[in-house]
Amino acid sequence: MVGENKSSAEEKYQLIGKLIEEIKLRRYSLQTGKSYIFIVKNFLASDKTPREFLLSYTTKSKSTMRSTYFALKFFYENVLNKSFEEKLPLARKSLKLPMVLSKEEINKMVESTNNIKHKLVVMFLYYAGLRLDEARNLKWQDIDFDREIIHLKTAKGDKERIVFLHKKLTDMMKIYGINKEGPIFVSQRDEKYNKRTIQQIIKSASKKVGIKKNVTPHTLRHSFATHLLEGGEDIRYIQQLLGHKDLKTTQIYTHVANKDIKRLADLI
Repeated sequence: MVGENKSSAEEKYQLIGKLIEEIKLRRYSLQTGKSYIFIVKNFLASDKTPREFLLSYTTKSKSTMRSTYFALKFFYENVLNKSFEEKLPLARKSLKLPMVLSKEEINKMVESTNNIKHKLVVMFLYYAGLRLDEARNLKWQDIDFDREIIHLKTAKGDKERIVFLHKKLTDMMKIYGINKEGPIFVSQRDEKYNKRTIQQIIKSASKKVGIKKNVTPHTLRHSFATHLLEGGEDIRYIQQLLGHKDLKTTQIYTHVANKDIKRLADLI
């Protein structure tokens, strides 16, 4: 048994192969797949029991501990076809409020970005509330200019969704030059932008206008949701725009929306 009797190198190789197959069948994200494979490889190399292996992770972060637990659980249940007996008392994730920029800060980032392609990256992340991967995978054929919508076909979890096409995006794309098909954001070598490129575009744009906060592509998505909520938009519609499966995920923006905070301040 894995973790109790030592497995041969060949057995371990076969188990990892089956793990990869199970991950592919479920179409897990690349990041989740890599994480599970890395953890299970370490587990098999350790020749420890699941409990012993989990105990070796107790000095790590809560997030790492959770990932390790679920990777082993997935491995046992879907690769070994055995029940996973460990009942790790997983601590609930602490509530971390999203960091949000003001509309003025975002306008400054857009206006100060001279490269029109980089400017469009900033605008898509904010005016459409896209995730980083959604922006880099966006294609011209996903934009419906007549209906003024964006049809996201590579959204998280393979769940398609529709978001509105902001007029400012339409105007900027006309300046940029509209194509019929293919990725919108490509490098000079005609390669699709990688994650690092988009992260650097946002980091440079925020530093250029003197924003001291740690701004990431996801910060613009947080700002998109928060500003809609502050403008009085229904939270369930915002949930649909963001592609959140659970309303609780969207409700975190109620903790940072400023409209109620301002109202309470006026009462004093």
